[in-house]
Amino acid sequence: MLQRLKPGWSTFVPGFYWGLTHVVRFLLVTLTHWKTSGRDRVPADGPLIVVANHLNNADPGILAAGILRRRIIYMAKIELFESKIGFLIRLYGAFPVRRFEADVGALLTAERILKHGGVIGMFPEGHRSRDRYLQRLHPGTAMIALRSGATILPCALVGTEILRNPLNLWRRPPMAVHIGEPIHLEAVRRPTEAQLAELSERIYAAIRDLLPEQYIRPYTESEGVGSADGADNSR
Repeated sequence: MLQRLKPGWSTFVPGFYWGLTHVVRFLLVTLTHWKTSGRDRVPADGPLIVVANHLNNADPGILAAGILRRRIIYMAKIELFESKIGFLIRLYGAFPVRRFEADVGALLTAERILKHGGVIGMFPEGHRSRDRYLQRLHPGTAMIALRSGATILPCALVGTEILRNPLNLWRRPPMAVHIGEPIHLEAVRRPTEAQLAELSERIYAAIRDLLPEQYIRPYTESEGVGSADGADNSR
């Protein structure tokens, strides 16, 4: 059973989120050669879906430190909520999704947040890349974006894979968040498979274009999109 916040505790979510975000930013500035580019591209208001490649469990916090201007509500795999740190994940403001299946509840939660002008954070690959290459995408992000008409903000995380071994921080490695141009959409209540595939390809290309060459698998750029009957995406 999912761990839930007791009544009233949800009021602490924004404070916990922003406090942790600024702590992460301080650690990045102190322990790495930290760089953020394109922050001026972050829309000041309105529904927004922030998407990025996924390299490490710390990516949500690092991406939040890069965006900084708006609070991101992450869609996270349900297994995290069932773990010992589930309470902290919920206190961070995330909501669960069942990966690789049609999770109607997560879809409706995301649409409700976006309807109220909120920001959703998603990792369209559906899992961390084991070899740092950008992986094929699942269509969940495209589905939510098209149904809601929310703007998509493509981002690229660079260098976070080294955190698999925290000792690498002794070398002050380079680490960056690159923010791309927003993708503006019109709402489509019943997206077709062709529309999902087309938008998924646009998202893939937008993230790919922000990444250094070593993060792109040679000769596979055209294989970046999953089938439209795939599942949702998350940490």
